[in-house]
Amino acid sequence: MVAGEIPEQYLDGYTRLLTEVTATGRRLTRAELESRRALGERAADAGHGLRALVSAHLTAARSVRPGSPGSPDSTLAAVQQVIDALAEGYERAQRLAVRREEAARREFIDDLLYGRSDLGRLAQRAERFGLRLSQTHAVAVAQGPVAYDEGDPVPRTVERTLLARFGDREVLLTTKDGLLVCVAPGHRDEILPVFARQARTATGGGRVAIGRPQPGPGGVVQSYEEARGSLELAERLGLADPVLRTADLLVYPVLTRDRQAMADLVQAVLGPLTSARGGAEPPLATLAAYFDSGCVAAQAARRLSLSVRALTYRLERIHQLTGVDPTDPAHRYTLQTAVIGARLLDWPTQDL
Repeated sequence: MVAGEIPEQYLDGYTRLLTEVTATGRRLTRAELESRRALGERAADAGHGLRALVSAHLTAARSVRPGSPGSPDSTLAAVQQVIDALAEGYERAQRLAVRREEAARREFIDDLLYGRSDLGRLAQRAERFGLRLSQTHAVAVAQGPVAYDEGDPVPRTVERTLLARFGDREVLLTTKDGLLVCVAPGHRDEILPVFARQARTATGGGRVAIGRPQPGPGGVVQSYEEARGSLELAERLGLADPVLRTADLLVYPVLTRDRQAMADLVQAVLGPLTSARGGAEPPLATLAAYFDSGCVAAQAARRLSLSVRALTYRLERIHQLTGVDPTDPAHRYTLQTAVIGARLLDWPTQDL
């Protein structure tokens, strides 16, 4: 071992090379420099530090005696060339290692969120990234005005904040299909709300959906799919909430579990609205605003930029066409359920 740390093999031929360069005053050849780069790569792959490697080469250089007047300059120039080549090879190995690590992480995340890998092997790989898939996990996803990749400033900003607060052994932050994705232990209720706040700030007011905690190796993908489904549901229903919790939206999947029954309800209750002037969409928007306002006419009128009288006229017209009175509590549930069904089924844009 040289300098107590670096094995002799990483200085192979170094003093002999310096002695020759000192005597002749020549510069190192391309092949000689490439051999030093290769040694730098091998040292990096073996886990030796660059500082120790440079120190060992400088120590070895002191043993070379000048062969002619003025030759120390040649020696120093050769040492500089060798150190530069070693550092270049060392950095090249590090960049390659980083790319391999990034590729392995990306492959793991894809398998984790798609649930397409053997669960036992997936659980083993997860420990490398700080996750214990035998435990319960919850997933949140954030959507901004643009799609994000893992190296973009927005996810990196959010990740730095989370890791500074919670450490890197319990939180996994990544991107998938342009969304920010945060995986956290199910028993740490405080992590995902913090992620939601930081993600909304970093994305300039984006929307966040939080899935329910799910147990076991398949729990991550299950919670992730719930969170993504909540984002899609909010888009279809026009929900205004900036942070959505899947647990609060469970009624909607229940309503659409029997799609044909819901389609029949929409057609039977709202079908007559297609004969309205301008089609079914204007009265449907009126009903949606009315119900979203808690059936308060004044508030619904403000949402639609109408007078209360104009809104009342629209509701009366809907009553005439459908035979169902939106202002009658006895009729309201059926009509509101049909409106929700129309949103979920994208009616009347899509045929039922």
